[in-house]
Amino acid sequence: MLTLTLRDYEEARARIAAHIKHTPLLTSRQLSELTGYDVRLKAELFQNVGSYKIRGPLNKFAQMSEEDKRRGVVCSSAGNHAQGVALAAKIYGIRAVVCMATNATPAKIAATRGYGAEVVLHGSIWDEANEKAKELVRDEGLTYVHPFDDAQLIAGQGTLGLEVIQDWPNVDAIVVPIGGGGLIAGVSMAVKSHNPNIKVFGVESSDGPAMKASVDAGSLQTIDCKTVIDGLRVRRCGELNFSVVQRFVDDIVTLPDKDIFEAMLWTMERCKLVVEGAAAAPVAALMHGLIKMPAGSRVVAVLSGGNLNLDQLRALKWN
Repeated sequence: MLTLTLRDYEEARARIAAHIKHTPLLTSRQLSELTGYDVRLKAELFQNVGSYKIRGPLNKFAQMSEEDKRRGVVCSSAGNHAQGVALAAKIYGIRAVVCMATNATPAKIAATRGYGAEVVLHGSIWDEANEKAKELVRDEGLTYVHPFDDAQLIAGQGTLGLEVIQDWPNVDAIVVPIGGGGLIAGVSMAVKSHNPNIKVFGVESSDGPAMKASVDAGSLQTIDCKTVIDGLRVRRCGELNFSVVQRFVDDIVTLPDKDIFEAMLWTMERCKLVVEGAAAAPVAALMHGLIKMPAGSRVVAVLSGGNLNLDQLRALKWN
């Protein structure tokens, strides 16, 4: 069972501060009027590599042994973790190999290579790409960097929560998208170590609710994941993440891909922010009235990233 203290998060923040941006909390008049809450958007789409995923690898590599750095690292990712690992490895002078599903967003593949990583395409979902990464650990002796089930990554991702507290100390609730669970594990534990009364809500696609299925069952579940949103597309969440979510997350809500994509378009049109599908999930949950708080509550929606494939957007067709 993973337990991190407020000091753990503060130390992680100090390690990575020189290499990240303190992203803004943006007011949203439209969402506030629609929900009856005071809503602000944590804009991680402005983060280096376009998402929060740079935070965890920076924290991990800062604590890595020189031997592990010399051997290099390997990870598997739908795209954002790939870019985070690639840039963090470049900063620390580490060789990075990234295994990605063959249907990963082309822009994310190109960006990962642009940061200097070697890209290996394998399988059609993260879990299959992850098996390839484990092969490379065995065959080449690379150090494996899990995209979400890692204490040092969780601590790094959770620094986002510290920024929210710093910028809005009296926040009442934070709404976070869930893929493998690294972000919500880090944020929920960080903010509740500061103030246990802050509510934390997770949002998943109902076409692939691995975390909610696990919480409802009381044990980790492997699901038939049908969501096409790459940042939410995981068959099985992390064990560490699951243990944290059980203890620190107040509720998990789900919506179909269609509703999340509509919220993505709404955010671009009304808020003038280009967000990827996973980042739009908290907005969708708010728009559909799934986040239950008293009227006037101060609520933050975490826009986790903005690495959107516009070609894929144009090709989307909904019934």
